[in-house]
Amino acid sequence: MNELFPRTLPAGVEELAELALDLRWTWSHAADALWRNLAPKIWERVRNPWLILQSISQRRLMEVARDGAFRGELARLVQERRDYLGAPTWCGECYGSAHPQIAYFCMEYGLAEPLPLYSGGLGILAGDHLKTASDLGICLTGVGLLYQVGYFRQMLDAAGSQLDLYPINVPGSLPITPARDADGAWISVLLE
Repeated sequence: MNELFPRTLPAGVEELAELALDLRWTWSHAADALWRNLAPKIWERVRNPWLILQSISQRRLMEVARDGAFRGELARLVQERRDYLGAPTWCGECYGSAHPQIAYFCMEYGLAEPLPLYSGGLGILAGDHLKTASDLGICLTGVGLLYQVGYFRQMLDAAGSQLDLYPINVPGSLPITPARDADGAWISVLLE
């Protein structure tokens, strides 16, 4: 078991948890083929790497841990992620190490459907702000709400009337982890 993921991942594929929690997959689709290869049916249904890691069998994880091509692609993607995080950025070039740290407060963030914390335009715009800040190297932290109920889904009943369904957000199935302090306790922030 590693600190990012409550399940034991086999040696050689532990970094799947790191990739699944890096929400860059919501706008960079470089790893889509890896996730599709790992669990094709689940990927087509949910397109949520975090949920794939929770749903896939241990046997399948052991298979890919023995697959040199899979491990090679995983290593390449992990290195690509690290290169992205360590690359010079616009903010770094403009401000050096003294760049400002920004708290971005918004009621919703639309990064991707597997993280249903938005219902429309405001959330999509806020999500785009986060994605752009990441690409520019801006030290921006999004502060919002973790809604228990996601945005509603519309369906029609047999008579043609609209039904509004409100799926429950189960935090463990979302690609998120709680922020923790040095002792491992959840960080809480008091807002006046």
